[in-house]
Amino acid sequence: MNSFQMNRIVSEDDLDDLDHVNNVRYVQWIQDISKQHWQKKAPKDIQELVVWVVLSHHIEYKAAAVLNDEILLRTYIKNSKGAKSTRIVEISNNKTKTLLVRSSTEWCLLNKETFRPMRISEEIEKIFL
Repeated sequence: MNSFQMNRIVSEDDLDDLDHVNNVRYVQWIQDISKQHWQKKAPKDIQELVVWVVLSHHIEYKAAAVLNDEILLRTYIKNSKGAKSTRIVEISNNKTKTLLVRSSTEWCLLNKETFRPMRISEEIEKIFL
């Protein structure tokens, strides 16, 4: 498994009316780390030919994060078949190691010109699995 991670500090802009990180912000972080993982690991020539789109998100909210918490985001590809790939994102409090959020997102690989689904190549699989 080829995982990727990044850190964040919770800011006031991340908070909801309860002074916890807003659920919408977690979704944005899931998108952000997924995109960064792809852009960091996939060769540029492949990135120019394909694009990923979300088919579904399943998100479990386990605990709350608050202002100034140090957050660790970690992602990896669980599996791929045909044009679809399942990506896991785990968001934890970096100090306490408490799992805050776990998501499973199904992505579909598209040809960047036609926007038609295309099979995930062995080359792409090797990068992420």
